[in-house]
Formats: sequence, structure tokens, C-alpha cells
Amino acid sequence: MAKVIMQDDLPTLSRRSFLIGSVGTVLVMAFGPLVPAGCSRKALSDRQFSPTVWFEMDAEGTTLINIAKAEMGQHVGTALARVVADELGVAWNDVQIKHVDTNPKWGYMVTGGSWSVFKSFKQLSQAGAAGRMVLLEAGAKMLDVSTTDCVAEDSFVIAGSRKVSYAEIVRNGEIDRQFTAEEMEALPIKPAADRRLIGKSTKALDIPQKATGEAVYGLDVERPGMVYARPLIPPTRYGSTVNGVDDNAAKTIDGYIGYEILDDPSQTLQGWVVAVADNYWSAQKAADAIKVVWSPGPTADVSEEAIWAEGMSLTEDKGSGVLFVDEGDVDAARSAASSMHFATYRTATALHFTLEPANAVAEYADGIWHIYSGNQWQSLILPVLSKALDVPEEQIVIHQYYLGGGFGRRLYGDYMVPAVLTAKALGKPVKLVFTRSDDSRFDCPRSASVQRFDASLDANGSVTGIEHAAAAGWPTLAMATFFMGPSVDGKEKSVDGFSINGADHWYSLPNHRVRAINNDLAQRTFLPGWLRSVGPGWIGWGVESFMDELAALTGTDPIEFRLKLLDGTGKNAGKAPESVGGAKRLADVLKRVRDKSGWSKELPADEGLGVAVAAGQERTMPTWIACVAHVKVDRDTGNVDVKRLSLCVDCGSVVHPDGALAQVQGSTLWGLSLALHEGTRFENGEVADTNLDSYSPLRMQDVPELDIEFVDSDEFPVGLGEPSVIVVGPAIANAIYQAVGVRVRDLPIRAQAIKDGLQT
Repeated sequence: MAKVIMQDDLPTLSRRSFLIGSVGTVLVMAFGPLVPAGCSRKALSDRQFSPTVWFEMDAEGTTLINIAKAEMGQHVGTALARVVADELGVAWNDVQIKHVDTNPKWGYMVTGGSWSVFKSFKQLSQAGAAGRMVLLEAGAKMLDVSTTDCVAEDSFVIAGSRKVSYAEIVRNGEIDRQFTAEEMEALPIKPAADRRLIGKSTKALDIPQKATGEAVYGLDVERPGMVYARPLIPPTRYGSTVNGVDDNAAKTIDGYIGYEILDDPSQTLQGWVVAVADNYWSAQKAADAIKVVWSPGPTADVSEEAIWAEGMSLTEDKGSGVLFVDEGDVDAARSAASSMHFATYRTATALHFTLEPANAVAEYADGIWHIYSGNQWQSLILPVLSKALDVPEEQIVIHQYYLGGGFGRRLYGDYMVPAVLTAKALGKPVKLVFTRSDDSRFDCPRSASVQRFDASLDANGSVTGIEHAAAAGWPTLAMATFFMGPSVDGKEKSVDGFSINGADHWYSLPNHRVRAINNDLAQRTFLPGWLRSVGPGWIGWGVESFMDELAALTGTDPIEFRLKLLDGTGKNAGKAPESVGGAKRLADVLKRVRDKSGWSKELPADEGLGVAVAAGQERTMPTWIACVAHVKVDRDTGNVDVKRLSLCVDCGSVVHPDGALAQVQGSTLWGLSLALHEGTRFENGEVADTNLDSYSPLRMQDVPELDIEFVDSDEFPVGLGEPSVIVVGPAIANAIYQAVGVRVRDLPIRAQAIKDGLQT
């Protein structure tokens, strides 16, 4: 069974000792269990440890850092290696990284939520510091000087004009040392002024392989004796059954082997048929030729409009949902209000469209199921695979490869299930590859959503309270119920934070209530998924657009309106280490982007500037970000030309500047794509758009000028994968309002909505 684990429990290294020992000609450093004093070396040589991360230094001085995180273009290995190497005192040219396969010794394996650096920084820093301390002691002994007379730098222990290399220490030293959890916690890490690698530009360690084509993705894997498979996706995600299969036409295809009707004990797959051939193209053609008669599940008639209508009904029902925020007395504020303002915001279903379609190779060998694929959350899918195969998790290994895009789709490895079931049925290795259309139909989309806002205002036009209700399908409820959190009134496991985070924003309001609502119709129709920026990506659309509405209603400049509410009082003061400064840091990036964007400048007709802020992704890990969008609207066509996006980001210490900039650039453009281009709809229980001929992400010619600034900070590093996605959409919508006076409330923003608004 999967380990029940809450988000704050993920970094469990503090409950382990840190072992450092010479093992042959290698110095191994690992988090592990408590062992008797003086036995670290033996424990390491016997691999009697279960670390979350460990690294080793060989006799040539090369330090290999094992990375238990997925690489999908964010250069996570480089960032984590920089943290270790800086504290360890290793020259960057002596560092290598290795992305590891599933194994209990790596602990809980997940890559998502912008957590990797944030969750690992302290522990990796302390591990590097412990390693440096031991190397200093050993080097000082070899130099016959006091440790206090030595420094560790660029893979050397240096004492004045004399030095000894780390390689020499590994070759000649006898190291056997253990740090208790308490000793690790007490270890000081370098102040920012002493860092030599963190925050400095460098080449990412994984880029050369990607540039030369040496990088291996899941789609590249080949195994001896392997056959190929392609799935035939049933008409509904749930409840479909196979009544009959006609493969007569497929039998004329060279290489066609046959088909399998999959029986899945995990119920991940319902009504699945898989075509099998001895080569890839024959498997693709055979799947097209096979005719399957299905009885669809009960949601075969569901449409996007029905999902939205259900969401609208739920948000208007004051008794629906569970409380996520409940501060002050919203009802009293409403009763005493001089006026009220209401608005409803919606987002359409959005797909992931990773460049590399879903795929997996499954092979059974020597009593172990080997699965070759790229995945973001190995520890989540292992129990599912165990149930599907009816074998213990210990008999399954997921071999990790580069991901050709993740964006949250590969957090759930459900695409591995048909591969393993087909391999089990055939008794031979199977490579199962989804086409783009298959991938889209089997996607875990970001759910369509509805948000309703009710604001009360006093006679002076000041906001006295806001009630916010948000309804959508919940991915965590569907795939990781152990991650569900309690509501503010104490109902355990009742809130999917990844579908409501961001509603607990950093604005100070006298009365504030948020209801998180699961849209059961969406939940029953498809598998709601995590998509880059998760809940805040659509929650922020409503919050920041509605804040602009209130600013306009009260005749206040949109930035000044926000700054008054970002006073950093009460819960919004922040706390150490992740949110020191609180809302005042959010106010700071807002002021900076105001200055850099030319907020008060005169603009030509039909052009406007719009603003939005966010503290994505979560209050427990806020990245302070503000965006100003400069747009031009064509009144005749309704088309929006985004001319420039100005952003200011405070993510604390920037570990890997090049990677950080790439993350923000990518997430900014993804936010733009979701704002103006991306979006599908459900028709007859399935997504209507299954390929890029009709699902149209951002194109190169629509990329605007990007002006991105990072705040120079020594504070604790936080995440960068998602924040920009949150702010771009509402900033564009607010700019449209400033340009032509049209308030758009549906995402993506369609030209027809603007034309309709201009007419009314």
C-alpha cells in the first residue's frame, strides 16, 4: 500500500542520521538509519541504509550526485547538484548527476508543485556541509595542520600555500563518521555571501545530451524480443464495457499479431482493447482497422455546458462545499452593506499536450516487473501497478527517463497500466505508445471551473467582505486522497488544496469566506488532473480579475487598490523560513513592476495595461510575483495582440539563474497560451479536440516581448515552475478592460466574447 504522507512530511531526512564512509575507493555520503558508532562505513558498504538522496566521491575526485527527481526540462538535477556542491566545496567541473530508478532507499519520489529545491534545500545544504567538515578534518590530518587553519574550496583542502585534493583524501583517507539528526540540524550552512555556486550562472548538466541527441526518453526505449502495442480508447473514462471485437481488417496488415481485451483489477482501465504487432507502424494501423463495439459508461452524454451549469448551481448554493477560509463575519458585512457586487468567472477544460506522447515499455524478468518510462510521481503509481499486476510493490521497478514534457500529466503514471497488462497477457516485453489523439482522449485534463464572488461595500466604497465559491473536478480526490486536507471547520480529508490554493490570498480583508466545492459531474465524467500551476492557475483568474472589478467600481487605480490591501498584517505578515516579509514582499514586486512597465504612460487608442499578482503556488511556499500586460485590441475582429509582458519575481535565493529564467519564461508563455489560445470542451463524454489542428496552443508569431526581473534576495529559495502561469491570464483580461472597456470572464479569452462585449 502507498505510504500515507502529508505534504509537510515529504522531507523526512531530519529523522535520519547522516553517514560518511570510505567504501573501497569511493567516499559515500548518505542519509540512513541510526547505526552503532563507528559502523557507518560498514553500513554503507553493505548498502544498509535507505536514504532519500546520497552522493559519492571517487578516487579521481568526481562527485556523483544521485537525483531522485524527474527531469522534464526544468534542469532540476543541476539545481540540486549546485546546492550540494556549494556546501561540499566541490569544483563544478568535478560534478556529475544520475537520475535514479525507483527503489525504497530513495524514499518518497515525487516531482511537482515546484517543490524540488524548496523541499530539499536545507537537507542538501546540511549534507554538503557535513561532507565538507569531514573532508576538512581528513585533509588537515594529511597536511598535519589544525582544521581551523584549513578551507575547503574547488575540490581541495587548503592550508596557506599547501593543499590536498579531495581525490587524494578519498584514495588515502580512512573515513568512518556519523552525524545524528540533532547534529545535522545544528550544522551551520554557508551565508549567502560565501556561496560560490548558488546564484551564479552555469551550464546545466543535462543540456549537452539533449543538444547532441544522446539524452534517452521513455519513447526511445527498446528491449530484446519486444512487441508493440497501441490502445483503443473506450468512449467514456469510466464504465465502458466491450461487447465485441472485429479484427478481420487488421489481419491483412503485415506484422499484426492480435488484440487483447484488458482486465484491470485496479479499475484504472475500463473497457480497454489493445492492438499488438511486431513493429510500431503495424500496431498503429491495426488499431485503426479494429472495430470494437462498446457499451459506454453513464457519462456518455455529458457536455462542457453541463459541467459548467453544475458548477454554477453549486457556487450559487450557499450550503455547498466545505470551508477553506472563514474569517470575520461575511454575513454581517453583507447585511450592513450599502451595495453589493457579484461576478462569475469560468475556465474551460484544458489539456496537457506534452511533446512526448504517453508511452511505456513493460518487461517481466527474473521475478521483477521492469517498467521503462518517464514519470513525475513514481511513489503514487507503484501501488496502482501493484494492484493491476497482483504483485507486491517490491517486485516492480520503474526505470526513469527524461520526460518530453510533464506539466503535471506525468504525475500520474496511468499510461503504464495498459503496457504492463498487455505484457502480462502476452508473456513478452511490450512497448505501448499512444498517438496524439489517444493521448488527448486519455489525458487527465484540468477541469472546467466556475467561481462566484460576492463583495459587500460600505457607503464610502470600501470593501467590507468577500465570499468566494469555487467549483471544479478535484484531481487529488481522484488520485491521491491521502493528500486531501482538512477544512477550516475541522472536517478531515475534505479539501483538495490543489483545487483551491490561491483563494487564501495575501490581501487583508475584514471579512472573507471561501467555499471549496467538488463538481461531482466533472469527477464522474473524467479523471481531473494536475496541470502546471494547478488550482491557483484558475483560482487566480477569478481573484485577480475580481480585484480589478472592485478597483474600477471604487474608482481606484488597480495597483493602488491592491497595495492598500497588501499591508502585511495579521496572518499576512508571513513566517520563517518560507514567507519572511509576507504580503509586503508581494507589494514590493508590484511596485517594481509598476515602475518597469511604465504604468502611467499614455497609450494609443485601444491599447491598455493590466496588472495581476500572485503568491504561487501555496501559502506554505509563496513565490511573490507581479505581472503587467500591455495589449492592443482590434475592435473589428476582437483579436488581442499582447505586445509585452513585464514580470517581477521574488523567489528568495535563486539557485540556478539560467534555469530560473527558463522556468519563468516557459510558465509565462504557458499562461499566455491558456489565456488566449488553449481550451477544449467536453462533447458526448469526451474532449472534443484531440490534436493540434483544433487545439491551438500559443504559436511563435504570437510571443510578445518579455521583461522579467528577479529580486536579489538571500531569503529561503522557493518554487518557480508555476507562478507565472497564474498571473498572465488576469493581467491580460484586465488590460483588455483598460483598452476597450470590456470585462471578459471566461478563460480562454475568445475574440467573439470581446466583440459581444463591445456591442453591449
